Amino acid sequence: MIKADLHLHSYYSDGSDSPKELVKKIQDVGIEIFALTDHDTVEGTSETEKLVPNSIKFIKGVELTCKLKDIKCHILGYGIDINNKELTDLIEYGKILRRKKLEARIEYLKNVWNINLTEDELNWLYSRKSVVKTHIANILVSRGLSDNNVDAMKKYLDGCKSDDTKFDGIEAVKIIKKSGGIPVWAHPLGGEGEEHISKEKFLFQLNIMKKYGIEGLECYYSRYSKEEIEFLTTQAKIKNLLISAGSDYHGSNKTVELGCIGIDMVNSSEITILNRFL
Repeated sequence: MIKADLHLHSYYSDGSDSPKELVKKIQDVGIEIFALTDHDTVEGTSETEKLVPNSIKFIKGVELTCKLKDIKCHILGYGIDINNKELTDLIEYGKILRRKKLEARIEYLKNVWNINLTEDELNWLYSRKSVVKTHIANILVSRGLSDNNVDAMKKYLDGCKSDDTKFDGIEAVKIIKKSGGIPVWAHPLGGEGEEHISKEKFLFQLNIMKKYGIEGLECYYSRYSKEEIEFLTTQAKIKNLLISAGSDYHGSNKTVELGCIGIDMVNSSEITILNRFL
């Protein structure tokens, strides 16, 4: 039995923990293998790699925000070369897209909700390596406009319509592979705060995702029930896809515990992607 968590975020994207804090917590809870999968950035990986003791296996990862055909999805890349030029070029392009979306959301708050962010708040947002809705929502919570960031996003930000700022999923899968990585479909039934899709819709989307090169599914996930996990693991085996497991830990920005992958105990042999790294 190996305790693994292959979906973690640091403050280089929308987590709250520094790499140093994250590694300390990983040691405290006894995780033996983990991946840092910050959203659309790999800047925390170099720092994290230097902090990991020899007793723990570290996998370099990323989580790319994508649209593959008509499927809005997050694609995890495991075992990537973070210095691969095509990958770094894609990430740099993503920064431009995210800046555009950030500016659209700032204008939306101003024009629709009459909320003007202060110079300090704007400077903090623009200084982030990877800005997402959570960062703006946390500001709104700190102002007392909402009880938590999930409610703040739903009320104040979800109505903002802007140009599509997602990566092309087909290109993202190809670049992950070219960088030596394994592309895995993250939380394929739906992520944090999302309504879970039907089995029929998932199976339809799975055929498309596999056609364009997805090699694994995140079957064990903190927000999935035992029945959903069993369904996903069965489909992964039928489609000859690797099985991954992750908490989607974001520190204080989410109510998800480090190492929580949906069920209490998982035989490590069931997390078949581990075979590529152990």
